[in-house]
Amino acid sequence: MSPSDSEYIQALFQQFAHEELDKLPQDERDRLARAFEDRFGQLVRDAAGGGVSFPDIIGFGPDGALNLATVPAAYLKADFDEAVTPSQLQAVSDLYFIMQHDRMGVFRAVDILRRMFRDGTIRLQHGPGANALYLLEKWRPLRYGPRDRAIAYARVFNYGRGPKPAGAIINRNFHYQFVALVSSLAQYFRDLTISEVVRGGQALDSRPYGSIATVQRLAIDLRYALDRSSYGNIVRLTHESGHFLKEALEILDTADIKRSFDASNRWQALEQILNRHMGGAKDLSQRAKMAEAGRRILGWVAGSTFDSDVDADSFRVQARTAGSHAEAWIAAYRLTPDGRRFPGVAPNLKWSLGLPRHQAEAELE
Repeated sequence: MSPSDSEYIQALFQQFAHEELDKLPQDERDRLARAFEDRFGQLVRDAAGGGVSFPDIIGFGPDGALNLATVPAAYLKADFDEAVTPSQLQAVSDLYFIMQHDRMGVFRAVDILRRMFRDGTIRLQHGPGANALYLLEKWRPLRYGPRDRAIAYARVFNYGRGPKPAGAIINRNFHYQFVALVSSLAQYFRDLTISEVVRGGQALDSRPYGSIATVQRLAIDLRYALDRSSYGNIVRLTHESGHFLKEALEILDTADIKRSFDASNRWQALEQILNRHMGGAKDLSQRAKMAEAGRRILGWVAGSTFDSDVDADSFRVQARTAGSHAEAWIAAYRLTPDGRRFPGVAPNLKWSLGLPRHQAEAELE
């Protein structure tokens, strides 16, 4: 098909779709518009010169040089946003969960228990906790230790003071991009709530005030940056560290260790260990919520397609869970030392942390 014929057919199809959609009621128009758009995309692909190669155009084909006026335009597929490695992105969401528990002190607490058991400074002899600490001391299961985890956090999230290897790609803007995405996602559903209350007519009945494009753009940019920085040993390190974190939490939850610290659950045992041997436990509640909410948000970013022509109702359904976790992450982040300057943090939230009133108000200025 020649370029002129292809352009004429495409223009004719668009005109036909426009005229037919105008004749339909609003509900049927919304339902059929996507079908017309998909059919138009198929028409463009079919009209492209799939059977003509570049050597044919420049004269190396069996028919010699072709007349460009008769060669159909090539179909150029836009696939930059999808050119990511899913396994790396899924590993990043788990690595974020591991990182928050590492900052809570879970790995260090278990290492303290191991040393106390070895030195005889904790009264453990028989029981599941003692047996788990014995096996931990005997086998030392981690190939990737604290330094390797610190390097991974620095590379992927730019968090912590871990070494940044020369030549490695460091995702320096992760925190800014992640906070921007979480904020826009939460704002989208806040605006949606407003749009469900304030109606300006039939056209607003199914359209929120929030911008889908803003959320999608931030998510795609974040996904691209994470994909660039999560190569190398990140997937293997996350897999190994995840299993070790599970084992560490199970050790803290054993009956004999909980009894040694007069704790009724593993989080109380963790808090007691940190208070006695590491100068205090900080932000346990907040980081536990940030770990789970952040993992769910990053998992949503990794698994979504972010089509530009997505239907508003479909996007709302797909992003609903991520939006709830975005609100939960913000609520927890605001009460951490890093998040006290987060927009919208009022003095009463700072007072909940025990800050003096004059300090709370000063930090808002």
